[in-house]
Amino acid sequence: MKENSIASSHEPKTLLGSKPVSRREFISRLALGGSSLVLLTGCSRWVFPEPGATAREKIYEYIAVDYTKCTGCRTCEAVCSAFNNPVSVDGTMIPGPGNPALANIFVHSFNPDVSAPAVCARCADTPCVNACPVDPDPATGRRAIYQDKKYGTIINDPDRCISCGNCVAACSADSVGILAQHPETGRPMRMCTLCDGEPECVRHCPYEALSMIRVTDDHSFYRMSPEEIAEKLSARWYDFSA
Repeated sequence: MKENSIASSHEPKTLLGSKPVSRREFISRLALGGSSLVLLTGCSRWVFPEPGATAREKIYEYIAVDYTKCTGCRTCEAVCSAFNNPVSVDGTMIPGPGNPALANIFVHSFNPDVSAPAVCARCADTPCVNACPVDPDPATGRRAIYQDKKYGTIINDPDRCISCGNCVAACSADSVGILAQHPETGRPMRMCTLCDGEPECVRHCPYEALSMIRVTDDHSFYRMSPEEIAEKLSARWYDFSA
């Protein structure tokens, strides 16, 4: 099986103690709430845009999600996959077919209706890198998985990777849990590349729900799992008492 044929499951997960609500009712409740809420995935705090601020200012370190705008359309997955998995046609490299299973951003779906895009947090303490058992290269000091100095992205060296899965386990234990093992090679997947500083997911989101911003890591939502985010958003947006 080729890597481009990997299947991806997006069955919605049901949050315990909740009842189904239609998307129309969901959106109407958000409109009545009257606030523009931005929750950071791989970031650190709530952000409330100032009056007159543009919806997508060019900023700079982490990918933020505005859950009042995200519809779970998964456009981000398709464009991420296409950019980061190019194919050669007649000797020319072009964007790949956009298989969402190969995307570095992953949209988790929950019932009641909450979509929680998750992307690498680029943690300052790099638990995935620290868990790698491969000895640092004498010349570069890098293990098989390492943090790039230019963008702070996490990179895997396939020539040195032993497919042990330690980095994936560390990500699940200490961070968002975005990393996964490739089902054929065993090497880590879903490390955000930031698309050379111009993330395709941000650029192509049809609802401008994604943006790049610089934040600090002093908020409790930093490195929170999609399940934890969905629980908090459901408690905020849905009335379970009726």
